[in-house]
Amino acid sequence: MKKLLALAVVVGGVFFLIKRNRDAKAEADLWREATAPTERPANGVSPNGSAPAKAGSDAASKN
Repeated sequence: MKKLLALAVVVGGVFFLIKRNRDAKAEADLWREATAPTERPANGVSPNGSAPAKAGSDAASKN
């Protein structure tokens, strides 16, 4: 009976380590995807997060 209990504890520990490693990899992949630079700005927003001012013929005449 003690051997069976010890085996169950070892198997549970192995499953816990596998799950923890899988969760850590998923978290790292998500972080890498979220912080990866993009190819081009989305919706006219610059990479630093600010929206560039739109320059046109009206902008020059108002100044």
